[in-house]
Amino acid sequence: MTVSHPDRVVFPAIGLTKGELVDYYVRIGPHILPHLRGRPLTMQIYPKGVEEPGAFVKERRKHFPDWVGSAEVPRKGKETFLMPVIDTVDALAYVANQGMVVPHVWLSRVDDPWHPDRLVFDLDPSTDDIGIVRDTALELRTVLRDEHGLVPYVKSTGSRGLHVTVPLDRSASSEEVRAFAERVADDLAERHPDTLTTAFSKADRGTRLYLDVLRNGPAQTEVVAYGVRARPTAPVAAPLEWDEVRTFEPGKWTVRNIFRRLSRRADPWADMDANARALPSVR
Repeated sequence: MTVSHPDRVVFPAIGLTKGELVDYYVRIGPHILPHLRGRPLTMQIYPKGVEEPGAFVKERRKHFPDWVGSAEVPRKGKETFLMPVIDTVDALAYVANQGMVVPHVWLSRVDDPWHPDRLVFDLDPSTDDIGIVRDTALELRTVLRDEHGLVPYVKSTGSRGLHVTVPLDRSASSEEVRAFAERVADDLAERHPDTLTTAFSKADRGTRLYLDVLRNGPAQTEVVAYGVRARPTAPVAAPLEWDEVRTFEPGKWTVRNIFRRLSRRADPWADMDANARALPSVR
């Protein structure tokens, strides 16, 4: 595929071009595709670079070629609408060439959109205190593993927070998954009322870390693992090993150094699907 305007600068702070961004998505294909395949995609596009306003594109554009996958998915107020589904490196390169910087995906797959195979806790700090992010992620891991028999994974968000992700066997509905996530988050916030909160309003959070579980609702999305974030240094939402959480640094892994990491350490999320479990409430 020929990249249009390959020298156009997408990340001015580091001089990263559109050609380099497309090349990144081609090279990261073996690691990112397992988390894209079969999932409706929302494209966060920045045609003029990340320092200019972007847009979220949910519907598959009419000019996309047939080899870029698609699926009819339910939509509130309408019967269905057509969304892109990225199953190949060529399709991923194509949408990157169309201006996509950040890929967001559903937590469920198109063959059963209302039964997710992922559950996500977004640990969103209100301050620059990374210590509370690290401590909360590790305690949440213990709760999910030891109290509920689940197998949690963790990734950086590309910003200050972490995502704790749990693979599921799709036996629970979206409503059941979110209800379970809310119960776990509420319980954790009750244990640590001075440092954690489930309050949606920023004014009500104060300096506490927000345990965000709203991504678990029907048709909600998350930034896909190894997706690029629209921030000055082109950070990547990088999967981590749990032993790395104690030394987690926001924005450490970027388009320009993630391959060095992958050459030295196995992909921490490579076995995720093999560890899918049922929610305790539906076992």
